[in-house]
Amino acid sequence: MQRPQVVSPQEWQAARDALLVKEKELTHALDRLAAQRRRLPMVALDPSYRFVAPDGAEVGLTDLFDGRRQLVVYHFMREPGHDHLCPGCSTFTDNLAEHSQAHLGARDTRLILMSRAPQEEIEPVRRRMGWTVPWYSCHGTTFHDDLRIDGFALSVLLRDEDSDEVFRTYATTGRGVDRLRLDFNLLDLTPFGRQEAWEDSPDGWPQTPTMQWLRPHDEYPIGAHRG
Repeated sequence: MQRPQVVSPQEWQAARDALLVKEKELTHALDRLAAQRRRLPMVALDPSYRFVAPDGAEVGLTDLFDGRRQLVVYHFMREPGHDHLCPGCSTFTDNLAEHSQAHLGARDTRLILMSRAPQEEIEPVRRRMGWTVPWYSCHGTTFHDDLRIDGFALSVLLRDEDSDEVFRTYATTGRGVDRLRLDFNLLDLTPFGRQEAWEDSPDGWPQTPTMQWLRPHDEYPIGAHRG
C-alpha cells in the first residue's frame, strides 16, 4: 500500500504545526470573504412567482421563508419529464443534516430545495431517498431562468419584514457548493483525499475521474459502504 512517510511523534507534530499555520491563514481569509459577502449589493425579485409546496399547495415567494427573514435555496437538478437523478444533487442533499433546520431557524433562516420538475415527479424521489428538507417546485414559472440557473446552484434570499420585499443577496455553484458538503470536507482531511484525478496527490495514490464515483446512496454496490 502506498502511504505517507512514517516519522517520530515529534517530527509529526512539527509538520502538523507547520500546516496549522497555513490552515489558520486560510480560516482568516475565509472570514474576510464572509465579511465582504455580507456587504454585497442585492437585487429585488419579482413577488408574483408561484410555487408548489411539498403538500401540493400553491404558495408565493414570501411563503418560502415560512416566517423567517433569510432563505437558502439549493437549486436541485430535477427537470420535468426526466427520470435521471443527479448524483451530485442527490449526494449534496444527503449531506444536509436532519435537524439543520432547527439550528438555522435559531438564526431566522430556512433551507429548501427547488426544482423545475412538478411535485408529482419530485415526491417519489423524496420518498425513495428519505429526505426531510422541504422541496418545492417552480414548474411552469420563469424563476430559474430569471435567476440564470443552468444546472445546480445555491441562492441566498432576504425578506424585508416591513415591506415583504424579497432580495437575492448571494449565489454560487460548482466548487462554491461542494465546499459546503460534509463528506468532501471530511475526505479532504484524509491521506487519500477525494481520490479524484484533479487532486495533487503523491504518486500511487488511488484516483478516479472526477465525481464519477458518486451515486445516490441506495445505488452503491452492496458492501461498498459500512454503516
